[in-house]
Amino acid sequence: MIKTKEADFINIDDNLELSIQKAKKIYLGGEVFIYPTDTIYGFGANPFNEEAVQKINEIKGREIGKMYILLINDIKNLLKYVDVQSEKHLDFLISIWPNPVSVVLNLNRKTSKILNNETAAFRIPNHRFCLRLLDALSMPLISTSVNRTKNLPLFDPNIIRDEFSTEVSAIFYTEKKSFFEASTMIDLSDNDPVLMREGKIKFQDLLEKFN
Repeated sequence: MIKTKEADFINIDDNLELSIQKAKKIYLGGEVFIYPTDTIYGFGANPFNEEAVQKINEIKGREIGKMYILLINDIKNLLKYVDVQSEKHLDFLISIWPNPVSVVLNLNRKTSKILNNETAAFRIPNHRFCLRLLDALSMPLISTSVNRTKNLPLFDPNIIRDEFSTEVSAIFYTEKKSFFEASTMIDLSDNDPVLMREGKIKFQDLLEKFN
């Protein structure tokens, strides 16, 4: 999968609404784009479109079957895709989001069958462009770091364009200051939160909200 056309290079600060509509069109068309989040730049696509997921796998050189973090706009929409174990878990999620905290949850039967997995990591991001786009989509959005597998994530939009502009449909970027740190990831598929990766938000602070 090699695109020959150069990706559109779009500053979201110049026209947010136009950027959102463009990203939505790419998402619904089964294509891949790059966009800023509340952590690092990510590849974005529809997780329910097998061709789109395969395109990201090919771009990253990532083995088939590994799940990506899914961004979603709110708890109500999240509950269409997951089974939250208890009111305590639900209250906990409400207390920590929107924030750069990704949480592994049990998928409901329908979503599990579609994604061929029992769990997936979700996050409600603390980022205006992401939330506006997610509201427009009303569906989950893949978020995975912009890099080839085993290479470090890329943060500079111009370097990202040099590396990936012929492999994605658009690169959305911002000139606003960003804090390039991966999300904290926890597993909440069982009774208690389990730390999988610590990022900007400290696990101990999250535990205080859970207990």
